Amino acid sequence: MSTWQVDINQALAAFITVSNLAGDPVQSDEIKVEFLNAPHKPPSRLPAGKMAVYGFWNDGIWLKLGKAGPKSQARYTSQHYNKGNAQSTLAGSLTNDPQMRVVAGFDLQNPGAWIKVSTCRVNILLPSQRRKELLSLLEAFLHVRLRPRYEG
Repeated sequence: MSTWQVDINQALAAFITVSNLAGDPVQSDEIKVEFLNAPHKPPSRLPAGKMAVYGFWNDGIWLKLGKAGPKSQARYTSQHYNKGNAQSTLAGSLTNDPQMRVVAGFDLQNPGAWIKVSTCRVNILLPSQRRKELLSLLEAFLHVRLRPRYEG
């Protein structure tokens, strides 16, 4: 198992404790984790009845973590790969980072190509019947624990 996958598995084990402390316990069988190694293909849809926290990892660091509710298909599937979308996307963050201009294979006009080829992606799925605050708690917990380079 790769380092980034271990990071997620350990974080989710700790999150189960956090959810208990928060009074909204999550059982491990409610959480579905999809590990997409680099190169990866973006998901085509958010599965019906699910909401998600997702993340992008490259070369030993978490780059971006985000969340998508059950009605956030574009956020989950495509927005992070396309230049011109909100600056809060991974593509927007990368194109605004001067350090990326010298990264081999990175194209300011097509950051999605580099994202697909060079990053690993994790999708952490929860039932959409669970409270949206629980999804927000998971995202915030992972931000604190994994310290992604690009936040917000």
